[in-house]
Amino acid sequence: MFKKTFIKSYIIAGLLIWVPLVITLWVLSLLVGTMDHSLLLLPSAFLTENWLGVHVPGLGVILTVLVVLFTGMLATNMLGQRLVGFWEGVLARIPIVNTIYHSVKQVSDTLFSGTGHAFRKVLLVRYPHPQAWSLAFQTNLPVEVAVRLPEEYVAVFIPTTPSPVNGFYFYVRRADVIEIDMSVDAAFKYIVSMGVVAPASSGGIVLPAPEHIK
Repeated sequence: MFKKTFIKSYIIAGLLIWVPLVITLWVLSLLVGTMDHSLLLLPSAFLTENWLGVHVPGLGVILTVLVVLFTGMLATNMLGQRLVGFWEGVLARIPIVNTIYHSVKQVSDTLFSGTGHAFRKVLLVRYPHPQAWSLAFQTNLPVEVAVRLPEEYVAVFIPTTPSPVNGFYFYVRRADVIEIDMSVDAAFKYIVSMGVVAPASSGGIVLPAPEHIK
């Protein structure tokens, strides 16, 4: 029994080392392999297989970064803005593509733009039942919805664990939510790790709950 306990502890210790390492390498390999597909945009004479005789992994990452950088530089000048406007005008004339493109663009503009207002606050809301609390992010409340509600409400996004890109979008009374002193990044780390990994500098100070919702 004593030896079995030690063997089990050694196996668990080994898994704790190898599982994160293997998953990290697998994700990196998947990302690099996906980006290497951008090399197909180059003429065949530029491919390393033709002038080195062997494929060099990772060159697609460099090409992808250069393409994104060049696109950003182009989009910030007058000519580039006109080209983007023309391209978006073309997409706006295609019914299904227009809906998908503009929906995705609005989300990406909100998430990646420094002037966006998405996920500015971390909240606690009662979900999935009145006796439970869940982490949520305050997002934008449409004016058309706000004028129809009898009280002051906030729009919240409740992400699922361990995939925070999925979740639920609700309108909750402001009086029924608790704002906590936690950064959005720290909240994402808690959600992705299912509460196992505690960010070193998350703060984690919970503001006192209003008396009527304690």
